[in-house]
Amino acid sequence: MRADARRNRDRITAAALALVAERGPEVPMEEIARAAGLGVGTLYRHFPDRGALLEEISVAGLVDLRDAARALLDAGGPPWAAVEGFVAHCAGRPLALIKALAETVPAPPEREELQGEVDTLMLRMVGAAQAAGALRADLAPADAVAVLSAVVCRPGVRAGDALTTVLLDGLRAR
Repeated sequence: MRADARRNRDRITAAALALVAERGPEVPMEEIARAAGLGVGTLYRHFPDRGALLEEISVAGLVDLRDAARALLDAGGPPWAAVEGFVAHCAGRPLALIKALAETVPAPPEREELQGEVDTLMLRMVGAAQAAGALRADLAPADAVAVLSAVVCRPGVRAGDALTTVLLDGLRAR
């Protein structure tokens, strides 16, 4: 791919990530093109339809989550800090889209593999926090991950918003 075409594709993807995270997957393609500073024709040359653009965003989002979870686990800090850091990292990302795609569109192998990696890393993170006595022990790790996912997989989630704060307070061991 030519360098200018790669830059245009990256601009489209970045604009789409921001708009979809803020407003959900129904944001008009024309607005995405405008936010990228490009014409709608350029957008459609790179992504023939909304589905192709949303799939690329979801894969990029999962790669980002996987890498963030790995970094937090490898940092060796307190396990609860890793959980809080991961939740904060999720803010402003299109996780509602990724979750909706996972529930409604058959996953290509790449997305399915990435989702499995993220799920495994989250289970490790929650398990470590429980083992350290920082996260409630009366929840199965999979249930704690489901609760965390419910709060961070919504459009417009922000670190420190009321729902996120209440959720984390409820998961913390007393």
